[in-house]
Amino acid sequence: MRLRNVRGSREEIAQNEYVVQDSEQYKGKWNEFFQNDNPIHIEIGMGKGKFICCLAGENPGINYLGIEKYSSVLIRGIEKRKELFLPNLYFVRLDAEYINDVFDKEEVDRIYLNFSDPWPKDRHAKRRLTSKEFLARYEKLLKKNGEVIFKTDNRELFDFSLEEAEIAGWEIKNYTYDLHNSEYMEGNVMTEYEEKFSALGNPIHRMVIQQKKQN
Repeated sequence: MRLRNVRGSREEIAQNEYVVQDSEQYKGKWNEFFQNDNPIHIEIGMGKGKFICCLAGENPGINYLGIEKYSSVLIRGIEKRKELFLPNLYFVRLDAEYINDVFDKEEVDRIYLNFSDPWPKDRHAKRRLTSKEFLARYEKLLKKNGEVIFKTDNRELFDFSLEEAEIAGWEIKNYTYDLHNSEYMEGNVMTEYEEKFSALGNPIHRMVIQQKKQN
């Protein structure tokens, strides 16, 4: 997917009040940043922000951080945020590869991955956000009972993700190849891509995984 450059987006992000600047300084201190002890949920690759803005509005007792590396996409999330009173939602401009520079051990309760880049070439497999390499990163920042919730319409990526979770030793709590016609649909918040693909008749796949408890 080719991203259209949005003129001035980098400059706006660098000074916007809803974007956490120098986010590395808050590693281990995110509850101090939010000034409460509420759970922290993050969305990696938040896109235009519809999903995380909706969640933050529905769950004021949870702190949300939207992670996005592309300025031209993040700026759309900022525009949505400006229209809403959401003191529990902020954004971080960051490449997911460096996620452990920003979050400390057991600091995050839940990670959302929605319609992530499939990186279809085999040689790029480790760049997929559900690869065993990325799962190893998540292990360092998730709490013991923390979850990763992943949605996609890409069957190949979804099958890969299930396999990687097993290889990495994660527990697959539940999964479905057709979320919108499953028991897991209740409470589902749709992303922009989810609305688009489901309208085309594409089944939405979803999995919830958790680190296996140590004996």
